[in-house]
Amino acid sequence: MKTIRLCLALQLFALVAVAQEQRFANIGDLKLQNGGVIRSCRVGYRTFGKLAADKSNVIVFPTWASGTTDQLKGSIGPGRLIDSSTYFVVAIDALANGVSSSPSNSRLQPRMRFPKFTLRDTVESQHRLLTQVLKIDRAKAIVGISMGGMQVFQWLVTYPNFMEKAIPIVGTPRPAPYDVMHWHAQIEALMRDRDWRGGNYLVNPSRALDFAFGEILLTTPTDYNRRKTREQVLADLAKAQHEKRFDANDKIRQVQAMLELDVSRESGAVKAKVFVVVAKFDHVVTPGPATEFATLIGAKLLSLDGDCGHLATACESQRLNKAVADFLAADER
Repeated sequence: MKTIRLCLALQLFALVAVAQEQRFANIGDLKLQNGGVIRSCRVGYRTFGKLAADKSNVIVFPTWASGTTDQLKGSIGPGRLIDSSTYFVVAIDALANGVSSSPSNSRLQPRMRFPKFTLRDTVESQHRLLTQVLKIDRAKAIVGISMGGMQVFQWLVTYPNFMEKAIPIVGTPRPAPYDVMHWHAQIEALMRDRDWRGGNYLVNPSRALDFAFGEILLTTPTDYNRRKTREQVLADLAKAQHEKRFDANDKIRQVQAMLELDVSRESGAVKAKVFVVVAKFDHVVTPGPATEFATLIGAKLLSLDGDCGHLATACESQRLNKAVADFLAADER
């Protein structure tokens, strides 16, 4: 009996492991809003959990800026942001994240030959994956964090009938002026570095400065000073100068896509039930536009008020996870 149970347990583990493996879908040429084309576009994804017979338990989970579906795994599972024992989670790699078609991996359009695109184009690539490859025509919800939350806002107005619910978390329907300033500054820092070479660099340009932007913006001075010593900061900066970082061309194209986002005037298209989550002291995606959008459409709003800034989703994960679970299950009780 113990042997049989062990065999069953191993089979179950194998099934779960396979489901979480990196997969790819070739969706053909992707025509972009600006008239350009991403040739032979490939979209990375992972699935978690079991799909219901009527496909009613699908949750779409796009990646944040510079993030991958491998990194999303920590937010998926019982007791986490999305419970894969209840829902079938489709985590999707955004364009230019180094997994889906990107400047760093495109054979036909490498480096800065990779065309500029928008988050509307990113959502289109995801819609093709879901409808044409996975044969999913409707989702229980679309959930995203940071740039993932921006994609949720885009989904809401581009395919308003696709989802029953939507949860943009520390995202925005349009970048606020402060957001625009620091995102442009990050691009400028990369492109003005002597190692840039028009995108044909041998090593990532401006590595220490790019690291410093993240350290400064992701949290607040109070939180950062509590966690770091002066010596640690100097050591981290020295280390960042030599360590491998997210590909600069990929980052530039993703930031350019975020800068183009503005669905703030399309709120009338929204049909889903929406739960907007913001962080009061967020310095990466300031909460004003998302708060205004939530008020405009009468959405539920949660403000994370701790001093972790954009990292509030981790610092206040218990509160966030419970709120998201309650919202998803609200109509099932």
